Amino acid sequence: MAARARGGYGTGRSIVLGPESSCDETAVALGTSDRQILAQRIASQDEAHRPFGGVVPELAARAHAERLAPMVETVLAEAGLTLADVDGIAATAGPGLIGGVMIGLVTGKALAMAADKPLIAVNHLEGHALSARLTDSSLEFPYLLLLVSGGHCQLLAVEGVGRFRRLATTIDDAVGVAFDASTEVMGLGFPGGPPVELAARGGDPRRFALPRPLLGTDEPHFSFAGLKSAVLRSWAALDAPGAQAQADMAASFQAAATDCLVDRTARAMAVAKGPLVVAGGVASNAHIRGALAGLAETHGRRFVAPPAWLCTDNAAMIAWAGVERLALGLVDGLDAPARARWPLDPDAAPARGAGVRA
Repeated sequence: MAARARGGYGTGRSIVLGPESSCDETAVALGTSDRQILAQRIASQDEAHRPFGGVVPELAARAHAERLAPMVETVLAEAGLTLADVDGIAATAGPGLIGGVMIGLVTGKALAMAADKPLIAVNHLEGHALSARLTDSSLEFPYLLLLVSGGHCQLLAVEGVGRFRRLATTIDDAVGVAFDASTEVMGLGFPGGPPVELAARGGDPRRFALPRPLLGTDEPHFSFAGLKSAVLRSWAALDAPGAQAQADMAASFQAAATDCLVDRTARAMAVAKGPLVVAGGVASNAHIRGALAGLAETHGRRFVAPPAWLCTDNAAMIAWAGVERLALGLVDGLDAPARARWPLDPDAAPARGAGVRA
């Protein structure tokens, strides 16, 4: 069921409870319309999934089922509130691993029904897209967003709450997938982002001649499958790779990925207005942030990035997206569906590529 407008909101301070369970982080937060996070909790599952080199959906769903309800109780107790004090329940309804999404959304529905509160079915990607507005009250619409996460790599013109125009997406792998695959090849551990960034600090980014897919082309989209494969081939060609080889490969990969992101973003600047915003898990990478900040400065644009803790999956961004939608009366019925895929711009023209993530 589509979100429906409901009057009576937008006056005074509102408090929204937001559970998040779309992938492998179980999280709950209480956010307010004056940009306060009253309490939040997040439980990582990295240790459970590390032996498998990636997220196992069944394990993730079980952990969400065990942890979510107690975390809701903890967050409310820490804030000194009850459900009666909350103005809305904002639950992630997709996209993501469907088992986890269903657990979080059903929990949100149960809380909304029990407390007679409005339900806001939040698109996880919109949570990322609006997260910069939580910590930067001066960020107004429109803005150009580079959304880079484990499963998505998109450029979007953000024109308002629920109003997105997709300019580019990935035609195969997201940059986060390439990070994870590269760390696995190099034996740096899971998840991929932090180990690559750490190793790259002591590496030579010029040692390995890695490709920059689509760099400088008229194609608006991203592609990282070729870069990922090149890391595999280059690493396999080494006789006895050690710590320095890891550092050099990490630096070379990070430089190549950054060049691709900057090139595609520069192209999108020609058609999108406003500040340049970067969000999503990969946005916590300092090297990528620095390059994008330099790009924005070159083009005379303001650069905005949420703090690193708000870039990775969290519930604060879900609660904030709920606050933004509640203020506009955009609430949902208890029949709101859980969605494995949920594009921010459903009207975007199809992009070529079998692995397209809208």
